Formats: sequence, structure tokens, C-alpha cells
Amino acid sequence: MSSACREAPVCEDPSCTSDKTSCAPNNISRRSSGNSYSCDGSQSNQNPKPPTAMRVKTGCNSTDVGVLVTTEEELRRNAIITPEDVLGLQKITANYLCGPEENVHSIDFTRFRIRDMETGTILFEIAKPPINERTGDKRDFDPNAGRFVRYQFTPAFLHLRQVGATVEFTVGDLPINNFRMIERHYFREKLLKSFDFEFGFCIPSSKNTCEHIYEFPPLSEETMREMILHPYETQSDSFYFVDNKLVMHNKADYSYSGGA
Repeated sequence: MSSACREAPVCEDPSCTSDKTSCAPNNISRRSSGNSYSCDGSQSNQNPKPPTAMRVKTGCNSTDVGVLVTTEEELRRNAIITPEDVLGLQKITANYLCGPEENVHSIDFTRFRIRDMETGTILFEIAKPPINERTGDKRDFDPNAGRFVRYQFTPAFLHLRQVGATVEFTVGDLPINNFRMIERHYFREKLLKSFDFEFGFCIPSSKNTCEHIYEFPPLSEETMREMILHPYETQSDSFYFVDNKLVMHNKADYSYSGGA
């Protein structure tokens, strides 16, 4: 499994430019182009401080060298769960490691899209309706709603080497420092790959869009065959940290038997 990472700065201000990247309006969120990164930011404050450049890691398979092995049961006893803690997990978690109340920064993921980086083909897309259009009886509200996603792909997905995942999210009234996501994928409790992305700083009351580039390690024909034959036994944990403290935990499972 490769541990090489490439970083590129991405700015939140549409008017800013640099020698390495441009956030001019015509370059924002060009999801079907060859651009690997995109972001935009907005703030209700009329005199915001200059935004800090956002940084994302591209195709980074987290290495577990030097990380102590941990279990879900051990982490549940911790007052604070850190990135190093989850990197020590050896299998998918059975339950969430933090509750929705830990999301004190009101981070809300509102849109998600997956595309093949080679062809630009959109493979999956989902968006939340605006808050004023969301319906439902508050008495029946599930606090874990939105924390789990089930994906259905065709077998061809397993042969892709590079996939772009565009996420749109909003944040509340508090600034977010050192926003980081660690995502770990397992098949039958065997770690397939671990990704580590850094969002950096997010200004208060902003909407942000970033594209993470997943560089998948090659899988054996036998492993791919088993993953196709056993849908939803491929699972992932997505851990979100602010200042090295776990504040969100989402889960997903995957089927690669669509159209088979």
C-alpha cells in the first residue's frame, strides 16, 4: 500500500490567486475537468478576516507505522478521541464513537458527488434539501440520521485507480481550526485502505466545497471477486477531527454487484 501523499493549497476566497493555484470564479468547482481541487467560501460578516488557505491531502494512504493498536472498547473509555487513536483500530467499528452533540461547530454536509478522475463520469451524487424544505415530525427525529450511507456500484468501480469526491459543507458561528478527516475502509474486518485529508481552517458561517482525490491501491482478483459476491461486507468509518479531537463519525457500506 502506497504511503505517498501530495499536497496542494486551495484558497477559500474566489478573488485570490497564487502561483500554484487559482480560485478565480471560472475555476471554482469544475467537477468534470482535470482540476483536482476546488473550493469556495462565503461569510455573512461584511468585514471578514482574510481567509487562511485550505489544504487537502490527495490520495494519501495513512500509514500505521508506530501507531499503537487500539480497540473500540478502549476508545469508548477515553474522554477525547484523537487521530492516533482511530489509526490504531484494526476493524470496522460496531457503533459510533461520538454522539451528534459533539458537533459543536455545526458542520453540515449538504452535497456529495463521486466522479472517475480519468473520464470525468459522475458515479454518484446526493444532496440534502434546504433546511426550510426538510420535513418530518421532530418527535420521530433520529439523531443518527445522515450519519450512514449505503453505496451501490458496478464491479467496474473496483478497477478504478483514482476517484474524486466533491463535498459541500457549511459551518456554524465558530471558526474551525485544523479540520481533518480520516477514512478507513475494510472488507470482512481486513483493512483495505486508510485515507487522511486535511481541510485546514474554515471561516465562521461559511459554505465550503472541496474535492478529495482517492488513489486506490490495486486489489487482487480474488479480493475483488469476494467483494462482488458479498455486497455490503465492504465498510468504512469516516472520522472528523477539529484540533485533534473527534467531533463527527459517519459510516458507510458498499456493494459492487450492481448490474452483475
